Amino acid sequence: MSEIQNSSIFSLDDVSDEELNSLIDGTITDFDEGDLVTGTVVKIEHDEVLLDIGFKSEGVIPSRELSIRKDVNPEEIVNLGETIEALVLQKEDKEGRLILSKKRAEYERAWNAVEEKFNAGENVEGEVIEVVKGGLILDIGLRGFLPASLVDLRRVKDLSAYMGTRIEARVIEMDRNRNNVVLSRRVVLEEARKAERTEILSKLQSGMRLKGTVSSIVDFGAFVDLGGIDGLIHISELSWNHVNHPSEVVKVGQEVEVQVLDVDLNRERISLGLKQTTEDPWRTLVKKYPVGAIVEGTVTKLVTFGAFVDLGDGVEGLVHISEMARQHVDAPAQVCAVGDAVQVKVMEIDLDRRRISLSMKAAAETLGVEVEVKPMDKPESEDEEAAEAPAEAVEAETEEAPVEE
Repeated sequence: MSEIQNSSIFSLDDVSDEELNSLIDGTITDFDEGDLVTGTVVKIEHDEVLLDIGFKSEGVIPSRELSIRKDVNPEEIVNLGETIEALVLQKEDKEGRLILSKKRAEYERAWNAVEEKFNAGENVEGEVIEVVKGGLILDIGLRGFLPASLVDLRRVKDLSAYMGTRIEARVIEMDRNRNNVVLSRRVVLEEARKAERTEILSKLQSGMRLKGTVSSIVDFGAFVDLGGIDGLIHISELSWNHVNHPSEVVKVGQEVEVQVLDVDLNRERISLGLKQTTEDPWRTLVKKYPVGAIVEGTVTKLVTFGAFVDLGDGVEGLVHISEMARQHVDAPAQVCAVGDAVQVKVMEIDLDRRRISLSMKAAAETLGVEVEVKPMDKPESEDEEAAEAPAEAVEAETEEAPVEE
């Protein structure tokens, strides 16, 4: 039988050592430490993953180099046959192995992506993977640090509540040399609140009634959260009755219905009223005192222009000095004193200004009596001058009289 030879097959015996090494090197990928390589997962163990990248031996990815998260299970990160990217850490370690890092490769890609968003002022999103002293660590493709003071609009006491949640934040600082990325969620929330405030303000109109929650109390009033924006109820608008301190009427956290009194778009301020949501009891009470009625009241205060008279049930009216008597009155004290019971006639009621005008003169005319007007008392200074005058005159005469020798 004749021997059949295949011309495409050659014997290694005919190849020199240099030629053989050259042929082998031609089948091996060339790379340096720090390069990014792509390979296929060929083996998964509890502490490492083997990756075929076309080198003379498989590359080894230690479990700590699989993810930026700590204590991960390799089987949860990669799958057999999966093609992944890795960064060359060492071409040969002490055991001659090729050491790779999947997380470093992801870090390089992520850094560039995050840097682009940082320069553009765009937000990033990631899951909270650690709660550390002073803040949170987010997985945004790399480890981003979110300080506790920038987690929310107000200081958060328990950061553990954020563990495992996804957070949208803004990159406010990047330092490649220190591999440091600082995030802020507060900036994102403030921008959202500002946009929400603008939208709410544009829809508000005086007279509208809204529901809200008392967010804080100060000496001059109470702030109410209307759902994204706070409005102020001034202490004078809390109740129809006199209020010494807002805490007498409302409490923090209390739900209230308020009425919009004024909206200042430029200063982004909303003035609210609480008492306006209830009927003014004064309006009900004054129905008992119609115009023309004659009632008895008690003088509560004397002022230069008249006297205030309590009609009962907290309703007080003013008797102007010109309405105290038919005669001319120089001072209210000529007619009455605090505590006196007097007959008055209701002349006018101003519901908006909550004022009642009364007249003692008209009441007296209707009842057919006369209001007594006492003479004005002389000021004490004048009495003293009159008493001192004779003495001064005697002294003057004594000084002018000639001295007898």
